[in-house]
Amino acid sequence: MLYLKEANFEDIENEYLFVRDIPVDENGFTNEWSGILQEEFKEKALKTMIAYSRGDNLPIGYVPETYLFLWNKGEIIGQFRIRHYLCETLRRGAGHIGYYISDKYRGKGYCTEGLRLALQVAKKIIPEDEIYLRVNKDNPASLHVMLNNGGYIHHEDENKYYVRIKKSNLN
Repeated sequence: MLYLKEANFEDIENEYLFVRDIPVDENGFTNEWSGILQEEFKEKALKTMIAYSRGDNLPIGYVPETYLFLWNKGEIIGQFRIRHYLCETLRRGAGHIGYYISDKYRGKGYCTEGLRLALQVAKKIIPEDEIYLRVNKDNPASLHVMLNNGGYIHHEDENKYYVRIKKSNLN
């Protein structure tokens, strides 16, 4: 059974191993803690994730962001980040939700279900009427995940599609 769980100290070992192995940039999903040492993860990265979800210690220009891990049978298989509202940079760019699924779990429907679960969380957090997402044009699988969750292409540029999902359409 798939479920989302916020970043926490109870699951630090699994969270560490997962975050450490996410590339620095995978299809637009960035990870400033790629390759991090376990002690640094414990003392800095995880504390930062938890603080950001509460809106604490945010750098200038950042908005609160909840870090969620997608679990399946006791293993983390993905990470979803929900930004609580849009600043102008996010409105024009990355939007509300970013996600990453481990390579070995791609193409099996986990991302579609993970995004569905993340949207249920997001609709309770974000004030906007639509949830904004962005996807690289060379990542059709991720675009398909968004469209399967009720998204539509709002606009595009040379490299990206900008997708919207109406909160009123979410169950």
